Amino acid sequence: MMVIIAEFLVVILKVLWAFVTAGAKWVVRPKEKSVAGQVCVITGAGSGLGRLFAKEFARRRAVLVLWDINSQSNEETAEMVREIYRELDRETAMSTEGAVGGVEEVPPFQPQVYTYVCDVGKRESVYSTAEKVRGEVGTVDMLINNAGVVSGHHLLECPDELIERTMVVNCHAHFWTTKAFLPKMLEVNHGHIVTVASSLGLFSTAGVEDYCASKFGAIGFHESLSHEIKASDKDGIKMTLVCPYLVDTGMFRGCRIRKEIEPFLPPLKPEFCVTQCMRAILTDQAMICTPRIVYMVNFMKSILPFEAIVCMYRFLGADKCMYPFLAQRKELMNNNEAKEEI
Repeated sequence: MMVIIAEFLVVILKVLWAFVTAGAKWVVRPKEKSVAGQVCVITGAGSGLGRLFAKEFARRRAVLVLWDINSQSNEETAEMVREIYRELDRETAMSTEGAVGGVEEVPPFQPQVYTYVCDVGKRESVYSTAEKVRGEVGTVDMLINNAGVVSGHHLLECPDELIERTMVVNCHAHFWTTKAFLPKMLEVNHGHIVTVASSLGLFSTAGVEDYCASKFGAIGFHESLSHEIKASDKDGIKMTLVCPYLVDTGMFRGCRIRKEIEPFLPPLKPEFCVTQCMRAILTDQAMICTPRIVYMVNFMKSILPFEAIVCMYRFLGADKCMYPFLAQRKELMNNNEAKEEI
């Protein structure tokens, strides 16, 4: 009995220390780790947040492995990355021109970018592409599970195929990419897995049941995997969960909360979102919600009665915030169908 009490006291001390260290990071920003020369796989790199992540990692001289279902947009991202590499080379050359004493400078590591067409919604495509990456690029150090889709239909109007597609791309694909690259990370006890989820994986709203379910699933997968890695004592493998509020990438174009509230909670600029996420990733932060009010909303959802949550949603206009987006999607589809008939 005394042993249990002693262990319980130790646990309390560790919990308190965790609060102290977490609070200290808000006051003193931790030093960002270097990812120069590390191989970074980014899914959904052809546009949106994936493209911005690629550019940010390129500025830090990481070796980029870009996955996307769209070959053209993926190559466009790759060209942006190459331009960043070239700019870095020019800056390095200028800084070494004034070298004194005739000492020969060792050329810096030259990062590269690789592109692969991959449909992460197809298990075979993920595994075969991962095999190519291992053979052509080498061991993967960082995995950014970013690819995502949204059907844009009310549940009863949504075809089953689109529901399945949303679940597979937004959730199941994380299982497959992780199974492809985690074994080597465990072997060398080094790596970092980033799950780009959503605030809609923490709390939901009406009209996007499939999307919310897929993001809840992705978060559940990420948290369980984090516990498994901790249980295996692999302290060299880091995990970061990204849960942003609505990001202005066009995915949810038309989504609106109450107009009086919207100036205080506008859609996030993609660049700001990725900057915040990069800071979290490079300091090995376990979770990043942006803006920070998302933490508060998630906490309140956990402790308040459901009817209280409904009242808050209605006050904010969050209960039907997706309805304009869904209406736009429906109108767009109807127009496309009309054109096809003509």
